Amino acid sequence: MKILSRKISSSAIAKAVILALALLFLYLPIMTLVVYSFNESKMVTVWTEFSFKWYGVLVQDSAIIHALVISLTIAVLAAASSVVIGTMAAFVMVRIHHFTGETSFMLFMTAPMVLPEVITGLALLLLYVTLGGFIPVFADRGILAIWIAHVTFCSAYATVVIRSRFIELDTSIEEAAKDLGAGPLKVFFAVMLPALMPAEVAAFMLSFTMSMDDLVITSFIAGPEYTTLPMQIFSSIRRGLSPEINALASIIIFVASIGTFIGWLSMVRKQKRIAADAAKAQAAAKLERENAILGAIRP
Repeated sequence: MKILSRKISSSAIAKAVILALALLFLYLPIMTLVVYSFNESKMVTVWTEFSFKWYGVLVQDSAIIHALVISLTIAVLAAASSVVIGTMAAFVMVRIHHFTGETSFMLFMTAPMVLPEVITGLALLLLYVTLGGFIPVFADRGILAIWIAHVTFCSAYATVVIRSRFIELDTSIEEAAKDLGAGPLKVFFAVMLPALMPAEVAAFMLSFTMSMDDLVITSFIAGPEYTTLPMQIFSSIRRGLSPEINALASIIIFVASIGTFIGWLSMVRKQKRIAADAAKAQAAAKLERENAILGAIRP
């Protein structure tokens, strides 16, 4: 028993060490970036004194603010559109099992997930150049053109997320709603959509993040007046490291951390509520059984 306990303790220690090293490898560069965003010096690797100087410089940088507004606008529109397209595509894949062109439909919906971004960006660039001759929107390659490109690859990921939830839905609830007189739209919005909402939110957040993060495809198709935030950061880094970029990255990390914490807190509350409802249901069932037993015993 002593040998077994020693093996278990040594294994636990080894796992803890490996986990600590992995977390250190992943998060030490991020923490270093955050710390040096409060450095007063222009040298990003030489600490002088604590200061919020570069956050003030960042707020006054019109180029970065303009790029941030463009990125947020495109990301919100692309995420919303991708969720709508992904919901419709998932419905077709799950509920309409056999139709002409089913294999091709599934292939084309998921192809952007496996195609290299360079190929996708080049293909979209050639398409926009061709259409730009008679459609001015594509010739300018502005927000609308970037939005279409982002929807192209974001909708594939949204489809996969929502489809996995569609498969788990209980069709008996939908059939009961239909039996009670609800039409197809009423069934979808009153029964199916609330059940799909966790997947819808997850697909929206994933699409929003991927749109905000995209650099390669956007670099191919964006016009000179429509620089997104990743493009602005990349061009700034090519000219040399700047503490201003550290400040921007720190703000993004802070916002992402707050969003993650809120999502985790919401999930914990939901699990507690489900556990409380299950406990109430078990207590009610137990009380009902006890009453039934007492009723059977009494003359």
